Amino acid sequence: MPPRRPTISQTRKPQQARSTELVAAILEAAVQVLAREGIKRFTMARVAERTGASIGSLYQYFPNKAAILFRLQSDEWRQTTDMLRTVLQDQGRSPSERLRALVRAFIRSECEEAEVRVALASVAPLYRDAPEGQEARAAGDQIIEAFMMEALPGVSDATREAATDLIMTTMATLGKEFSESPRMSAEIDAYADAMADMFCAYLEALQRKRG
Repeated sequence: MPPRRPTISQTRKPQQARSTELVAAILEAAVQVLAREGIKRFTMARVAERTGASIGSLYQYFPNKAAILFRLQSDEWRQTTDMLRTVLQDQGRSPSERLRALVRAFIRSECEEAEVRVALASVAPLYRDAPEGQEARAAGDQIIEAFMMEALPGVSDATREAATDLIMTTMATLGKEFSESPRMSAEIDAYADAMADMFCAYLEALQRKRG
């Protein structure tokens, strides 16, 4: 029999401003502990200590550390979906300009939150199949699919799907690898621009083949 998964839902939701502020402080403290201590030293006690609250206060809202990690991951899912929507649905920009903006935002986000992302990835099996994750991925996929139909009008579905997979996989893989070392702001932008140049040239080549 597989081991029982820990509860990952919050014990209760904050109802008052003071409670909301406490939950926000708990989550901010959790991010700091992850960034400085890593997932192996991540405990409720360390989060409580950094929050400045009693550990009992944490248990009022989160039954265990897995629930805190899941909340952080859920927030990251929402932020990613919001970023995709804001950048890719901006009709004031051309598809190539939106793609470039997405790559820049994604690579910068990867570098700024590298420690936390690595820690969350290491416990992903706890919540990989959670409904929240499936909903976030579905929403993000829809936004990307609509953008790619606009960026590659007239090409076959198979070609568009292959292009989407190549761009998103390359961006995620290289972004993770690039973020594993500390980077200066100018270095991040230069790397993102080079990647965007490559993607834009690829889409242009697909359009020429169609013509």
